[in-house]
Amino acid sequence: MNAVSANKLELIQIADAVAREKSIDKSLVIEAMEDALARAARTRYGHETLVRAEINPQTGETKLWRLLEVVDEIENDQTQMTLEEARHRNPEAEVGDFMSEPLPPIDFGRQAAMGAKQVITQKVREAERDRQYEDFKDRIGEIINGIIKRVEYGHVIVDLGKAEAIIRRDQQLPRENYRNGDRVRAYIMDVRRETRGPQIFLSRSHPQFMAKLFEQEVPEVYDGVIEIKAVARDPGSRAKIGVFSKDPGIDPVGACVGMRGSRVQAVVNELGGEKIDIVPWNENEATFVVNALAPAEVSKVVLDEDLKRIEVVVPDEQLSLAIGRRGQNVRLASQLTGYEIDIMTEEEESAKRQEEFRERSELFMTGLDVDDMMAGLLVSEGFSKIEEIAYVDLEELMEIDGLDEETAEELQARARDFIEEENKKLDEKRKELGVEDDLLEMDGLDLKMIVTLGENDVKSVEDLAGCATDDLTGWTERVDGERKHYDGMLEAYKITPEDAEDLIMRARIQAGWVTQEDLDAMKAAEEEAEEAEAEASA
Repeated sequence: MNAVSANKLELIQIADAVAREKSIDKSLVIEAMEDALARAARTRYGHETLVRAEINPQTGETKLWRLLEVVDEIENDQTQMTLEEARHRNPEAEVGDFMSEPLPPIDFGRQAAMGAKQVITQKVREAERDRQYEDFKDRIGEIINGIIKRVEYGHVIVDLGKAEAIIRRDQQLPRENYRNGDRVRAYIMDVRRETRGPQIFLSRSHPQFMAKLFEQEVPEVYDGVIEIKAVARDPGSRAKIGVFSKDPGIDPVGACVGMRGSRVQAVVNELGGEKIDIVPWNENEATFVVNALAPAEVSKVVLDEDLKRIEVVVPDEQLSLAIGRRGQNVRLASQLTGYEIDIMTEEEESAKRQEEFRERSELFMTGLDVDDMMAGLLVSEGFSKIEEIAYVDLEELMEIDGLDEETAEELQARARDFIEEENKKLDEKRKELGVEDDLLEMDGLDLKMIVTLGENDVKSVEDLAGCATDDLTGWTERVDGERKHYDGMLEAYKITPEDAEDLIMRARIQAGWVTQEDLDAMKAAEEEAEEAEAEASA
């Protein structure tokens, strides 16, 4: 700092050099120096003194002022002055204003100079962090190149030139070696402003990293003629990518593969040999699922759009191919399509249908007191529940061969008697379980569902309000490398996640935990976040 006093222009030269080196505005460096000068001056004039420093950005000349607050009654003459005294200097002064008076320049000692240096360093570091955050916050979703700087506890620190980024262990490709000085390409997954500076998180395992690589390698994807609809990855091993061409004359799969596989091979090489299945996307979800299961051949599909589940029937010899090693093929197909896929052989499917036919026939024989021929006829016509027979239009029953009006009416009467009797038994069981009456008022719940909830210790609206969606619908997770399914309380009733969430939210409103206004605000915030994420991805 003594050298700065001797040569004022050197101060400006230092500010220029720091601004260029850190890629920040010179005015921010000057401002940091002014703060440092003011802090150093307070060590000379007293720490209570309010000091303002000013550096001329052209000449390097420094000026110091002491600031005094205008008050009615002085409590500290180092920081305050009376209104009368202030109006001698400025007739328009008011209580609460600050008046300045010049301070003589001072030579700073070693300790003050070191303190000033720390302030400048801190301010410049903060400005540099702000610049880094502003530079990268709008680049989420891009691919970036960097040089590996070091590896810490399995996490890779990447030098991006003007900033550092991190590839966390779970975002790396398995069996990929990272050495200091190697160049690396990665996907900007997130940028956060944190106390220690902006944190730039990169990924090489993110599904969109593959999509962006295809965008770089395939001009039709870059131009928007071919759209990547979905990506599913088992990083480092295998992936599936769903593509769609807006131009009927362009084959999306062929364009992504390239001449002799040159385009897809470039992506495979970047991903360390990860095998890629390029799947033609189709708006017909069943067709898309069939395409996604390639190379396995599919003979039949049964789709449940509400539950987002699909049963796929394959020839016996195709089962292992459809499932893939350790379930990889069906798992990736499920991720790609968004459907939970159940695969079975033709023999298994036939046995399942026969068992379903037998169970439904027995239900009708018992509940409606009919013979096996009549029960089989009803099942063959697509009836699966007694409720369907009880409340279907009479004309629809009469369309069944061999059923006249009298027989159809008798079947409906028996069905309704059966349901009434069942409901009495269910209500008695509900009371035995201690399930409160307020659950009966919940739309979307019948007595069977309420009894099932009671058997699982959900006996009031408050209990239902405390449930999570998965508690009702069931969930699947990987345990020791294998998929394991956990049954939900109402899964047998084929309740959808959307209906389960709506039921729980209505219970929370009825229990007084939240209001409808709260839910509307939450929904609006979620929609806004989804739109922002979609714009960022675009």
